[in-house]
Amino acid sequence: MNRVKLKDKKNEVKAFKFLLYSFIGVFMFFIPIELRGSRTIPIDHLVNMLKALPYYEPIYGGVLIIIGAIFPFVNGTWNKDRTTTVFSMLNILGVIFLIMLIFNIGPYPLLESDMISFIYKNIVIPVTTIIPIGSIFLAFIMNYGLMELIGVLMRPIMKPIWKTPGRSAIDAVTAFVGSYSVALLITNRAYKEGKYTEREASIIGSGFTTVAVTIMIIVAKTSGIIEHWTFYFLFTLAVTFTVTAITSRIYPLNRKPETYYKGKDGDIEPDLKGNPFKIAWQEAMAVLNESSPLLENIWRNLKDGIRLAISIAPNIISIGVLGLIIANYTPLFDILGYLFYPITLILRIPEPLLAAKASAISISEML
Repeated sequence: MNRVKLKDKKNEVKAFKFLLYSFIGVFMFFIPIELRGSRTIPIDHLVNMLKALPYYEPIYGGVLIIIGAIFPFVNGTWNKDRTTTVFSMLNILGVIFLIMLIFNIGPYPLLESDMISFIYKNIVIPVTTIIPIGSIFLAFIMNYGLMELIGVLMRPIMKPIWKTPGRSAIDAVTAFVGSYSVALLITNRAYKEGKYTEREASIIGSGFTTVAVTIMIIVAKTSGIIEHWTFYFLFTLAVTFTVTAITSRIYPLNRKPETYYKGKDGDIEPDLKGNPFKIAWQEAMAVLNESSPLLENIWRNLKDGIRLAISIAPNIISIGVLGLIIANYTPLFDILGYLFYPITLILRIPEPLLAAKASAISISEML
């Protein structure tokens, strides 16, 4: 009798732990709250608090860009292939842009507020801040059963339509409601843990995790359609998932190997047999039982987040500024815009040629 009570008590503790950690993760990433006159998700509030610290932007961003630029040369990976070499050179260019910004030296057009300064303050700092902060709270979503529970429930839908496991639903939700940078971090972690094959991770990374509500809000406000937010959000959601369903079946994604990270055995989702809710709960509890201590998982995720922020910081500023230079001082995007012009014309978008050019400029943003 005592053993039964002890077992029941342990189960209650595990259930409470699961619910508590899941609530913290969901709250931090998905529940908007109002604070200091701003309504957004708690992760974003933390980012804004950090950005408000004295000298945070020049010191934090500057350190990341410099370390990110020199690291490939220190470890000897800067020229391991052609793509890496190109991005390593762009890293150096990022440092040059940083020096120009900090010391206010260089060509005057680049020192204007809508050039280097704009990219640094509005893209580099927010993105490289939200990645480490978000990674701290990834443990609550990834390591204590929530991902598995959602994965089981979504399994019948995700695999047939999008060719990805059910657990990839959490990536999609995180990207849309939270941050696509954090969603990419989740995908990367799940891939390394054997939960996704290379093809599945590529589909998720190039499909679900390309749009975020935070960016969508900025776009809606800038374009004056914020009053149509619900339709705009749902339409974007539908387009993203539809495009992902298509691209998962065509080149190059359909040519990606179905192998796991470094050839390891994968954590394959089994077929559902029985009550899906019961199976989902059982899998969540199994993961909870085998999980590492919370602080250990947080530290591991934080290290991954810092590494990711360091690796992308110099590229963000260099590619971003180059994109602005090309857009403002060359006809390249005007020419590329004609590729999109028939679409904007058919859709009867006001000023279709200008909209087509904006679509072309977005190519540099996605780089």
